[in-house]
Formats: sequence, structure tokens, C-alpha cells
Amino acid sequence: MPDVQQAPPDFAQANGMRLCYDTFGAADAAPLLLIMGLGAQMVAWDDAFCSQLAARGYRVIRFDNRDIGLSSHLSAAGVPDVAAAIGATLQGRPVAAPYLLRDMADDAVGLLDALGIASAHVVGASMGGAIAQTLAIHHPTRLRSLTSIMATSGAPGLPGPTPAAMAVLLKPTPTDWDGYLAGFQRTWKVLRAGSFPDDEARDASRAKLNFTRGLNPAGVARQMVAILASGSRRAPLAVVRVPTLVIHGDADPLVPLACGMDTAQAVPGAKLVVVKAMGHALPISMWPTVIDAIASHAV
Repeated sequence: MPDVQQAPPDFAQANGMRLCYDTFGAADAAPLLLIMGLGAQMVAWDDAFCSQLAARGYRVIRFDNRDIGLSSHLSAAGVPDVAAAIGATLQGRPVAAPYLLRDMADDAVGLLDALGIASAHVVGASMGGAIAQTLAIHHPTRLRSLTSIMATSGAPGLPGPTPAAMAVLLKPTPTDWDGYLAGFQRTWKVLRAGSFPDDEARDASRAKLNFTRGLNPAGVARQMVAILASGSRRAPLAVVRVPTLVIHGDADPLVPLACGMDTAQAVPGAKLVVVKAMGHALPISMWPTVIDAIASHAV
């Protein structure tokens, strides 16, 4: 693989937020924006994954969403009652939230503006996939292509997480190092849905990177309520004309495969790639499959 330049982290003012971001690859290459999921910092897009993607001819940009990592924390908004929000969703009642996924999509547009990028290939994972879908709905001219990974359309009636996946999703985040590391290892053992020794060997270093950059459990709660309050994208996805790829694992315990299939069915002309034995994670052994699919689509 050719050497890929990684720029140091920087900050941009975007939609009233201060977003931390960095880039991989040549500045004049086709821009490809990565959007990460619930409670996940930008470094959840592994450096080596980003480098391998950049080596395929892209300027890869990753960033911390609002309320996570080194980007703006909306602490003044308080800590929402996630259990009450889930209950309201199940009963079909509206959910109040400090912000919505549309606001987070507007953050991404603001980052592109700050970087002088008119349009980019956009790749989102999990909540990041929902944000990317929202971008395609409300800002279609800013996307060259959309890749939605292990995400849902949010349509009611789709299957939900397994009990084990729901448990790790709702478990409070420990703020001491030993507790955080143990919780990180438990969480990814469940979400990866299998044995992946290469990733398990890196759990401690990945957890340490998150811990060192800083935790924000209240921000994760606000992000979760944003997901719940944003509702279904099923109907508006029908008007999306951005070239769309959906990548989903057939072993996903958090967002079951049926959710990815529904997303692909919702967008006219969308392509679906089902990755055998992939859970709610991007294991190292599956990077070639995922990167090949993204690069074949984002042209």
C-alpha cells in the first residue's frame, strides 16, 4: 500500500459547533467524509482503515460528532431521560430532544463548508449512517454518493436489538480507566458477534485512545435521544436520488440485517452488500470487503 499522509487533528466552526477533524490522503483527491455512530469518537474509524481507504484515491475526512470526543459538548442542555424517551417512542409519542439528527447532518455540511468542499462521498456507520441518510434527504447536492453501513431507516416495526446488545447500549459508561476498559471489551465482544482476535488484541489501545481524548456520557445520552426524536426516514428516503450503497452484516445484534434491507429497499436503485458473519462492527478481517465495496461505489 502506498504511503498515505495523515494531517494532524484540527478544528472547524460548523453550524455553531466546534468540530474536531483530521484527514488522510492527498488534498486534491476526491473527498470522502466518514460519519461515526452513537457515542463513538472519530478514532473509531481506525487510522489504518482510513489510510487504506485513502490509498484508493480519496481524501478521507473523519470528525467527532457534536457531544463526543474533542468537538463541542452541549452540557448546558442537561442529561435527558433516555428510558422515558424509549418508552415514548414505543408508545408512538413524540420525544423532546436538545437536537435532532438533522442538526447533526447540518454539522457535517458546515464542516464541508469550512473545508471548502462543495460535495463529497459520504460514508456513515450506525447512527452515522442515519446522519448520512439525513444528509441525502435534506442536502442532496452535497453528496457525490451515499454509503450507509449497519444503519436503519428508523421505520417502525423493524426488528430491534438482541437483549445482550440492548444491555450494552444502555449500560452506563464507567468514567474510571479500569471500569471503562472492562466495559469497552464487553461491549465489543457483544457487538462484533464472534471471535476476532486481531481486534480483541487492540481493544486496550483503542479504549485508551478514547479515554485519553475524553468521555462524555451525558453527550451520548443526548445523541441517543436525538435518534429517537428524529423518527423514521422511510418515506423521505424514497425521494433520494444520490447513488446509494447499503452495507450490512448478517450477524448484527444491534441493528439487525432487516433494517439494512429496509434502507436499501427505501432508496430507489440502492445497492445492498451483505457481509457474512459481520456484526455491529468493522472487524479488521472484513476491511478488504468493506473498502472494496465503498471504492467500487464511490466513483
